Amino acid sequence: MRAVGFNMPQPITAETSLIDIELPMPEAKGRDLLVEIKAVSVNPVDTKVRASAAVEAGQHRILGYDAAGIVTAVGPDVKLFKPGDEVYYAGAINRPGTNAEYHLVDERLVGFKPKSLNFEEAAALPLTAITAYEALFQRLKVQDKVPGAWNAVVVIGGAGGVGSIAIQLLRQLSDVTVIGTGSRPETQDWIRELGAHHVLDHSKPMAPQLNQMAIGQPAFVFSTTQTEQHVADIIELIAPQGRFSLIDDPKEPMDIRPFKSKALSVHWELMFTRSLFQTADMIEQHKLLNHVAELVDAKKIRTTLAHVIGSINAANLKKAHAVIESNRTKGKLVLSGF
Repeated sequence: MRAVGFNMPQPITAETSLIDIELPMPEAKGRDLLVEIKAVSVNPVDTKVRASAAVEAGQHRILGYDAAGIVTAVGPDVKLFKPGDEVYYAGAINRPGTNAEYHLVDERLVGFKPKSLNFEEAAALPLTAITAYEALFQRLKVQDKVPGAWNAVVVIGGAGGVGSIAIQLLRQLSDVTVIGTGSRPETQDWIRELGAHHVLDHSKPMAPQLNQMAIGQPAFVFSTTQTEQHVADIIELIAPQGRFSLIDDPKEPMDIRPFKSKALSVHWELMFTRSLFQTADMIEQHKLLNHVAELVDAKKIRTTLAHVIGSINAANLKKAHAVIESNRTKGKLVLSGF
């Protein structure tokens, strides 16, 4: 089968940073599904792994986490799906990825594809939806108010893949005021379209912008990108006893001692944790994705697909990685079929 991988970490500009390869057809065992890949999307984690992960000599690593496709075979222990089912999912970081014609994935990480979306639209959602859902409702617990705080969430990087779905989930599943941040007119317009009540410019100090609203200090901050640039601002603007979650990897070690005076809690979200550690609640991601599909089919939230780059091959994936690394994305980039 055709696939795209790499055999050594390199910058995306290198000729062999991603290459087209041929691999044997995988076989479904245990609780695995064998999925024919119809579309994939690209996330920052793809670029980070490509640029840094070591690969055994003579081997290739296949990237790709988001996918939508059709189940073609199931392992003997599968209970939730059957061949022919249309699915979407974000997979596991410690297994071969979705940049391949066929892919193995544990059924507990998979949801039924939204019926109202095509494969490209569905592939834009899984990783970001799981990340946002887990961070907001399972880590930050935005449903539990902070005494005396403005019941609001600041979503830093509101136009990116995670921010785009976070804003929608907050509007549909909570009563919080949603404040998105974006630094360009087009991203700020996108954030408003998705339903944010207010928009801040994160290229400027955010605390003074919030102070001008004269409403109070928000209870929650969800940082999706470039957290190290905003830490001091976050500490200033968030309410005492507030809750802060981040998903990125600050370039320098982050000193959280300044969070102490306000008794702030810090929650790092990684949607791969459940699959990495085979946690007892892995099936929560299956349930979560089905919930998101229901919201999509009910027209309560929409896909965050921004652009279909082309078919799945090394040349197109290199283009997508380069855009992701520019830190100027709006919504999700998708590749469709082989």
